[in-house]
Amino acid sequence: MQYIPRISEAEWEVMKVFWQNSPATANDVIEALSDDRNWKPATIKTLINRLLKKKAIQFHKEGKTYLYSPIVTEEECIKAEGESFLKRLYGGALKPMFVHFLKEEQLTVEEIKELKKILDEKAGER
Repeated sequence: MQYIPRISEAEWEVMKVFWQNSPATANDVIEALSDDRNWKPATIKTLINRLLKKKAIQFHKEGKTYLYSPIVTEEECIKAEGESFLKRLYGGALKPMFVHFLKEEQLTVEEIKELKKILDEKAGER
């Protein structure tokens, strides 16, 4: 399995920009996050540097411009985060987590139908 770095919440916001629009410059990221966040450009550049060190993104130079692009996909990061969450909170066991969320969350009839369909499909795989 490919190495998937642990990404902080703030870094995740930067990664979303790269996943949606890549390659992108630091200024592209600054512009994309300026409406949603009150981050200074230096903060965003620090986050980009952290992501480079973690090998979550890479860059290439075009003249004086650095263009950044993700090395890891959003799906890979979501999967890794889910596994990490499951291990930390539930000892890696899926059933207790699933039961907890089913008991605590208000589900619509459509959501319940969709969950039943997924479980039926899983049962059919065995």
